[in-house]
Amino acid sequence: MFGKKKKAEKQSYDRANQKPVIRCSICTGEQVAGFQDIHTGKFEEVMLIRTSDDLARFREMYGLTEVEKIY
Repeated sequence: MFGKKKKAEKQSYDRANQKPVIRCSICTGEQVAGFQDIHTGKFEEVMLIRTSDDLARFREMYGLTEVEKIY
């Protein structure tokens, strides 16, 4: 129950219309992982990134190698 980590299930996103990004706040340093629509620029939040483990989990969930940071 406690201490066991579930393996992240593979998720999908619209690769033709969205790109994976980390939205970073200049003021607070908060980082949020999600997807940005390449046509409208609208950001869809998926999860809060607090540690490098959170970022690794986001990458694993969606099968990503690179994630661009936006401010």
